[in-house]
Amino acid sequence: MKLSIIQNKIYEIRGYRVMLDFDLAGIYKVETRALNQAVKRNIMRFPHDFMFQLTTEEWKNMSSQIVMTSRAKRPLSYLPFAFTEHGVTMLSSVLKSEKAIDTNIKIVRAFILLRQYALGYAELNQKLEDFMISTNMQFSEVYQALTELAEQKKELDKPRKRIGYIQE
Repeated sequence: MKLSIIQNKIYEIRGYRVMLDFDLAGIYKVETRALNQAVKRNIMRFPHDFMFQLTTEEWKNMSSQIVMTSRAKRPLSYLPFAFTEHGVTMLSSVLKSEKAIDTNIKIVRAFILLRQYALGYAELNQKLEDFMISTNMQFSEVYQALTELAEQKKELDKPRKRIGYIQE
């Protein structure tokens, strides 16, 4: 499976980058029910920062944004689980097939690429902000110099009192 396909299945929910149980089941080529059963049998491996269940509101928002062929199969009352990067890594200890291990490596790489992209974006954003600040300071200095020159010009253009003898 291509990394870009995996990256498209990573969402941001509650400030975490996560993958949903049905997407993971599809990637691992297992039923969602089987994946969730394996997780529930090993629930101690999945603290709340590794996996959490979506709220009804989150699921309504997600399902309106995701085009799912299986939406009819999944009732709105069944709320999917969201796995963070660490939760996906922990899945490798629960799902032991070679396919699961290979897929898990690809998923972790997708998370790493997204993190690198985000860090690169933050660095670029900081450089742009620094450039804007320095440019604004330079423009401010140029504007101040032009204002001072304009004031000097006004002083020079004022009519001066003539010196000398005035005939009446």
